Order: sequence, then C-alpha cells, then structure tokens
Amino acid sequence: MYTIRPASVNDAAACAAIYAPYAATPVTFEYPAPSAAEMARRITETAAAYPWLVCEKDGEVLGYAYAHRFRERAAFDWAVEMSVYLAPQAQARGMGGALYSAVIELLAELGHVNAIGVVATPNRPSERLHEKCGFRKLFVMEKIGWKLGGWRDMTYYGLRLNEPEGEPAPARLFPELDEDSVARVCERCARTIKE
Repeated sequence: MYTIRPASVNDAAACAAIYAPYAATPVTFEYPAPSAAEMARRITETAAAYPWLVCEKDGEVLGYAYAHRFRERAAFDWAVEMSVYLAPQAQARGMGGALYSAVIELLAELGHVNAIGVVATPNRPSERLHEKCGFRKLFVMEKIGWKLGGWRDMTYYGLRLNEPEGEPAPARLFPELDEDSVARVCERCARTIKE
C-alpha cells in the first residue's frame, strides 16, 4: 500500500537519490545533482510555506512533489511552480499524478491562484502528466538552456487553482493547514496509485 505524506528532512537522502539520475539527463537543467544536505535545506525552506510531499511504500520513499514560489515580486504571491520526481520502479503507476493531485488540492486550499509547470522539452512523460492533471500549455522558450551537448527548450504549463475576484487575501502557509485535512487529501490521492 502506498502512502503520501508531508516530507521532512529525514527524507532528504531519499529525495536526493531519486533526483540524481534526472540531473544526468536533459529533463532538468540542474547539474550537478544536489547533495542530501542541500536537499534537506530545500525541504526545510520550501515546507515552511508550500507543500512538499513524498510517496512511500513499505517505508521506502519512491517519489516526491512540491511547489515553491514562482517569482520573487509581491505581485506573484499567489503563483507557484510545481515539480515531481519518481524513482524508476515507481513510474507508470499513476504515482506522479497522485502526488501532483495532492499538492494541487493543498495549494488551492492555501489560496494560491495559479500553478506553473516548467518542463525541459521534449519530455513526453512530463508533458502527459501536466496535461492529465489539467494544465494547459502556455508557451515554449526555444533553445533556452544548454545541457549535454545540445540546446534545450523549456515549455511552460499553467493551471488555475482558484478563480480570482478582486483583491485576494494573502495565501496561507502550508503549516497553517489542519494536519488531519492534509492527511485526508494525501490518503485519498494515494489510493489512486496502481499496485
């Protein structure tokens, strides 16, 4: 049985190990891969305001998804960027969609308005995931990054989380959500993962 839950610094080594193979490919522009200590710093910093969730089975973390601030200026306080990464053995089970769905639901509850997915393209699995989760393709930045001997495109996807009307209330911080409510969202989304 799969479990989705909020991440802690104790998950940093597992998240770093999941992410490391991606850093050796064109699907992320980051390299070298971050260390477990750097991943712990990212989890701590991110989870202070936004959801960072992990999916595990039998105590083994197999994937994670999180959101973070889209841009620094105050006008973007209601916009977030999302990411998801899975271990190879966790792919093609619906885990990416389950993690993304849980993060999306929590972001909407926090009062965020727009979620952005940024995909180094071509990357059909990630493109399909965003489309399946309701994101729409916004635009492509062609040949924006150089990695592994070639110029790479970056495609932006957008999802409306809440329909804005007038001046918005400040988005809440992730730790302000009721823990039982978060657990219910995570449990419901985890049930959609195929064994």
